[in-house]
Amino acid sequence: MFRFENVEYLYGLLLIPVFILIYYIIRRSRLKQLIRFGDVSLVSALHPDVSKYKPNVKFILRMIAVAFLIFAIANPQIGSKLVEVKREGVDVVIALDVSNSMLAEDIKPNRLDRAKRSISRLIDELKGDRIGLIVFAGSAYVQLPMTTDYSAAKLFLSTINTDIVSTQGTAIGAAIELAIEKFTTEDEDKRKALIVITDGENHEDDAFAMAGKAVESGFVIYTIGMGTTEGGPIPIYRNAQRTGFLVDENKETIVTRLDAQMLQEIATAGNGKFIRSGGNDPELSELLEEISKMDKKEFESKRYADYEDRFQYLLAGAFLFLIVENLISVRKNKYLASLNLFGEKK
Repeated sequence: MFRFENVEYLYGLLLIPVFILIYYIIRRSRLKQLIRFGDVSLVSALHPDVSKYKPNVKFILRMIAVAFLIFAIANPQIGSKLVEVKREGVDVVIALDVSNSMLAEDIKPNRLDRAKRSISRLIDELKGDRIGLIVFAGSAYVQLPMTTDYSAAKLFLSTINTDIVSTQGTAIGAAIELAIEKFTTEDEDKRKALIVITDGENHEDDAFAMAGKAVESGFVIYTIGMGTTEGGPIPIYRNAQRTGFLVDENKETIVTRLDAQMLQEIATAGNGKFIRSGGNDPELSELLEEISKMDKKEFESKRYADYEDRFQYLLAGAFLFLIVENLISVRKNKYLASLNLFGEKK
């Protein structure tokens, strides 16, 4: 595994464009001074041994050396040993609705993007807990098995869209059933959190009955409602351009609304709570507090140990470029002039 020990030093790379700008300004200023002094071609003829392009080459070498030096200070490291460690935490399963109704823009930018942003915030607040991810529409699939790798969780989250599940609809019960099937073990003695994020328009199955079964399997179900009770139409996009709205068989625009009552009832059946989003990001502090109060379970996870420093190679590279830069003179070399290395011959 690769990482930078002091990643904050990488911001030093922002100095390179500043140095380039300063160098450009200085070169332009010198050129203007030459123009005021006399004809540029005549002045160049008076200094035939001064190279026109070598200063640029020397500057480029210096900038490469600076970049190498900054990377060296950040200290790249490679994990050389994968070890198993015991950790304690809560299992958190998130079931995310990816049906077309989640594209409604009654909350900006749309329900699905707002839900993904909320999940990302939730992941940032987890401390040692394991997380799993289910996506569902007319059917449900495991998008991410249980993991403590929060970076991987965010990566999988970023790939989610409404095309990821081919069967349209909103089968909340199927998502709960899949959580029971895939995230329950026979020796389970700790409760788990199942967070269902949806607009609540369930048309496919009996979500209440499945919520009861989930409680028997050790789950506490929390529901987060995305959308407003006023609702909104479902936009249709082609090539990133909105071409219209989804219509029913009578050619009338479909308006999708948050079914808060259903989500409240599912949460009640699952011994959990319902959290409304509305036009703002859902308040997750209460949910996180509830999760933190759950009994922690012990599990094994793998992580890299014995990281080996690799800064010395970059440091050597920086010194090498500086040495080469110092060996290059701004004056022309009569032995190398015939090779035209710097493009000075027309």
